[in-house]
Amino acid sequence: MIDPRIKFRHLQTLMEVARQKSVGKAAQALHVSQPAVTKTVRELEEVLGAALFEREGRGIRLTRAGEVFLHHAGAALAAVRQGLDSVSHERAGAAPLLRIGALPTVSTRIMPAAMALFLKAQPWSRVKIVTGENSVLLEQLRVGDLDLVVGRLAAPEKMAGFSFEHLYSEPVVFAVRRGHPLLGGQAVPFDDIARYPVLMPTAGSIIRPIVDSYLIGNGISALPNQVETVSDAFGRAFVRASDAVWIISEGVVAQDIAEGLLGRLPVDTGSTRGPVGLTVRAGETPSFPLALLVDFIREAARDVLAQA
Repeated sequence: MIDPRIKFRHLQTLMEVARQKSVGKAAQALHVSQPAVTKTVRELEEVLGAALFEREGRGIRLTRAGEVFLHHAGAALAAVRQGLDSVSHERAGAAPLLRIGALPTVSTRIMPAAMALFLKAQPWSRVKIVTGENSVLLEQLRVGDLDLVVGRLAAPEKMAGFSFEHLYSEPVVFAVRRGHPLLGGQAVPFDDIARYPVLMPTAGSIIRPIVDSYLIGNGISALPNQVETVSDAFGRAFVRASDAVWIISEGVVAQDIAEGLLGRLPVDTGSTRGPVGLTVRAGETPSFPLALLVDFIREAARDVLAQA
């Protein structure tokens, strides 16, 4: 039996404080006072008989007990949101909305083909596709704002409560404009790359640790002229108009390279190869439309492998 002292606001507050890693920022997001957030968290801790947060520098982080309860709280909130959506759609006579998070690596390479197949099979469907940093998408998936995330496998500590299905693996590449001075040679000295502007994934992106390790392993500890971005639209436009080097997942620029719009520097990035696949909340049975879309994403991924 659920303890009647636990209310919806307790779960909502827990999720927001865990997301923001700050009571003050959580209070702003929830439009309540900081004392109200603190009181709500303490009420929940009293019910559970365990501390949910602990200090970490200037911020806070979940305790082990907090991590365990967060998984179940997220599932509960997701179930409530799905129930509300189902009733709303039933009353409106509309198809349920599928909410898909897609990292840039699959937004241009997989999702267009998958969506074309899905909408042909389900012409009256409603689908929302959201792009962004992996950590943001996973938090939205955890609380039920998304039904599925398609992209690279997150770090183990980020995957609690999730299930991942591997589709294929891809490396990071160094992309440049046609006619770039570094193109055409047998191999590119890494010191030469550092002489040009370099577009890097942001610190919170899923491939940034991979890129940092790769650069350090090849003797580059710092880049004097560096721009961080997760915008594939900006990256594509900036690189085509300059001598910048764009370090990015292969899937983001695969079509541009195939069409000759961008070139790939001849550097061996095999060690950066990582799994791309489907992340869902563990233990949930997908609706028929979502299961159908997943099948088409798998089909689109198989086509990518066949063309590689």
